[in-house]
Amino acid sequence: MSPQTSGAAETREFQAETRQLLDLMIHSIYSNPDTFLREVISNSSDALDKLRLAALQDSSLGVDTSDLHIELIPDAQARTLTIRDNGIGMSREEVVDLIGTLARSGTGQMREALAAARAAQESGEVSEQATADLIGQFGIGFYSTFMVADTVSLVTRKAGEPTGTRWSSGGEGTYTIEEDSDAPQGTSVILQLKPAGGDAALPDYAAESTLRRVVRTYSDFIAWPIRMEVEQPAPAPEKDDDDDEPADPPAGGTVTETVTLNSQKALWTRPRSEVTDEEYAEFYRHVSHAWDEPLETITLKAEGTFEYQALLFLPTQVPFDLFSPDTRRGVQLYVRRVFIMDDCEELVPPFLRFVKGIVDAQDLSLNVSREILQQDRQIRAIRKRLVRRVLQTIEQLKTERPQEFRSFWTNFGAVLKEGLISDVDAREQLLAVSTFASTRPVPDEATGDDDEVGTTIAEYVSRMADGQEEIYYLTGTSRAAVENSPHLEAFRARGVEVLVLTDPVDEVWVDAVGEVDGKRLRSVAKGDVDLSGIGSDPQEKEDRADAAEFTAMLEWLGEELSDEVKQVRLSHRLTESAACMVGDEFDMTPQLEAMYRASGMEMPTSKRILELNPTHPLVERLRVQHAEDPSRRELADTARLLSGAAVLAEGGTLTDPAAFAKLLVDRI
Repeated sequence: MSPQTSGAAETREFQAETRQLLDLMIHSIYSNPDTFLREVISNSSDALDKLRLAALQDSSLGVDTSDLHIELIPDAQARTLTIRDNGIGMSREEVVDLIGTLARSGTGQMREALAAARAAQESGEVSEQATADLIGQFGIGFYSTFMVADTVSLVTRKAGEPTGTRWSSGGEGTYTIEEDSDAPQGTSVILQLKPAGGDAALPDYAAESTLRRVVRTYSDFIAWPIRMEVEQPAPAPEKDDDDDEPADPPAGGTVTETVTLNSQKALWTRPRSEVTDEEYAEFYRHVSHAWDEPLETITLKAEGTFEYQALLFLPTQVPFDLFSPDTRRGVQLYVRRVFIMDDCEELVPPFLRFVKGIVDAQDLSLNVSREILQQDRQIRAIRKRLVRRVLQTIEQLKTERPQEFRSFWTNFGAVLKEGLISDVDAREQLLAVSTFASTRPVPDEATGDDDEVGTTIAEYVSRMADGQEEIYYLTGTSRAAVENSPHLEAFRARGVEVLVLTDPVDEVWVDAVGEVDGKRLRSVAKGDVDLSGIGSDPQEKEDRADAAEFTAMLEWLGEELSDEVKQVRLSHRLTESAACMVGDEFDMTPQLEAMYRASGMEMPTSKRILELNPTHPLVERLRVQHAEDPSRRELADTARLLSGAAVLAEGGTLTDPAAFAKLLVDRI
């Protein structure tokens, strides 16, 4: 690259591939054109921070830090936008090194860094180069201005130096750099804006409303004031008390006023004692785009190796898209009070997707777009602590405000239980706050109503019956369906409590967890349940038949119903119903199979086991009739009625409802 000079200006050529890299940055990495203003304001904020620090360290610098600010100067007629700060500024050498980063290093190093960052992001691996804070190089973010501008100029003067520097480029093959003796201290970025609209659907960045929106969205909590001059209607003249005549109305004139666009209110940096509940509520609505009141506000400050602050909220109401596959989750991410990302999924797991708020970190590894965080140990450490703190708050809510917790659990319990599957580290905390319905009503101490509170697994274990070594549960589509299930008959007769699980996620987490504190989770609808020795024995019937007497009938039923069931056997779990369907120990439940099919997965139809109650009159009569004449035609009809009734009793779906209905009517 050989410089060409013309008077005081120096024209430099970009290296051959720099334009390709600019295209990559403008069109591929920065997907949102608003990004440019965030980047430039971020740079200005850094410059103001540096000037304040330099003035404290060097009193001889002789700069005024009493009114440090950022100013936006739009010109709709000339189609320009100027972003100016009175910060530290840059020398000519710094302009070449920082603004001219691409020209100085060419595309080689930058392409390697981008490739490494992207590879690390895609593979989840972390490398020293990939975790470098590439966006911290001023020139990278600065070039995002070419998304919205045909030409970009920069005028800057470093604090303490007599002259400034002007840099300009059209983003094509060259840029110019020259001395500017009239440059004020600080930095001004002047954009010759592209037309609004067009193929790129660009907003009008010379419009006051657009600038207000972008600043409010991305830079509202910048520590320094972001100012802009706006036209306001002229105030009406004041009426003279001694003048009986009314004052003439204003003639529609306007006045120019300087307004501050950002609130500068970083609530998370203020002690909780200094922030009102109303301020927290307004901030919650701002970050969540909701209208309800926050149920709980969580503040967190970490110092040491990883420094960050967090302000999180538990909502009161369920977001309409909580279970939508397209729902946006995550908290807002700030770095040194600069907005980076609206929904940072890396900081909260999916089972906390209802949590809203912000995390403000002092030093994070970001990729070049500032839009996707790299998976490094700092992110994982912050995420782990946020999860722990949120679950601690929920547990505290359960203990101290049980009424509000019940409402919260009704709204978000199904989502939290997803964590029992996906987050082994948080499983113990999740189990501590998870409550479940049970066949044993738990009275609400406040209202006296039964079955209002639910039970935790720890509470369930403390009430287990004598001789019980397993935690029994039953899943179903509704509480009524579960409580009326024939699978519970023997458990109810012996006073053995069973958890009632009706959320779809319950079908999965019980298998993922497996056991709690050495107690195995056991479905009462699977396997051969034998409750002998557990609880209080129900009164046995004196005329109970010998199991051997049913052998022939069971074999015949197995053959007769071979298309529907894989085995017919006597039941230990039935005390009232004639029959029920059960699964093998590791079979899927019918509800889980239905869930997979609903999601588009091809699932083979699995056969189940038909269990018969040997003490039921219908089963006994079937045994006697089969012993007398196995060829009787009505025996086969009775067998199918028993099988169909067992399917319906557990809330299942018959393979041929019409045939079953006809058979039932014919037998009446």
